[in-house]
Amino acid sequence: MAGHSKWANIKHRKGAQDKKRAKQFTRAIKEITVTVKDGNGADPETNPSLRNAISNAKGVNMPKDTIERAIKKASGADADSYELVTFEGYGPHGIAIFVECTTDNTNRTVASIRSIFSKSGGSLGTNGSLEFLFDRKGVFVLDTTSIEQSTEELELELIDGGALEFEKDDELLTVYTDFVDFGKMSSKLEDLNIEPKNAEVQRIPLNTVELPLDQAQQILKLIDKFEEDDDVQNVYHTLDVTDELILELENE
Repeated sequence: MAGHSKWANIKHRKGAQDKKRAKQFTRAIKEITVTVKDGNGADPETNPSLRNAISNAKGVNMPKDTIERAIKKASGADADSYELVTFEGYGPHGIAIFVECTTDNTNRTVASIRSIFSKSGGSLGTNGSLEFLFDRKGVFVLDTTSIEQSTEELELELIDGGALEFEKDDELLTVYTDFVDFGKMSSKLEDLNIEPKNAEVQRIPLNTVELPLDQAQQILKLIDKFEEDDDVQNVYHTLDVTDELILELENE
């Protein structure tokens, strides 16, 4: 998982400064809507999934009143209804890509995702064809500047909550757990009175492919195309995000 969090955190910081902020808000509102409508209701005290969605919304600096409006709308009779769908395929240079979407029109989403794959020289595969290339992990991003404990003390506490691996990137600490320990870690952070900047189940590649810089940049542009689509929530891939590539991203 080396380099995974650093690349994700670079994207997070850049996204807060440009047009991606609107996309982040759209994603957060959809996450809130799905968690409210999943049967556990609009009260974050009794709906841990909603608490997590609210935390993620705060992590992208969504205003409190926008969060409250999203919850209220999601609990109303006229709330949007979303379906979770996934797509798997290959981009150029043999890079596997897994796309997670939240959509109110599956036909539109299928057509859009297929078009992005096709125009890039890639191909859309069948569901389940690439899932074995990824491992589902709980991923929690913590801002250590707001935590009184030292990083070493904190890590010892979090191991009790199921933490398997840590990645430090300046003031951010990324914590990885097994998929089944996502709830356990969420509870541990609540006990420690720590609100993560982001917490979600992600698909981490078991193996990655290193490409020349120009080819790697081509893949990242393709990933940006997916992420610009309103229906796309997450994009995972098997590209090796090298130090050289990270340096290039930081200088953009």
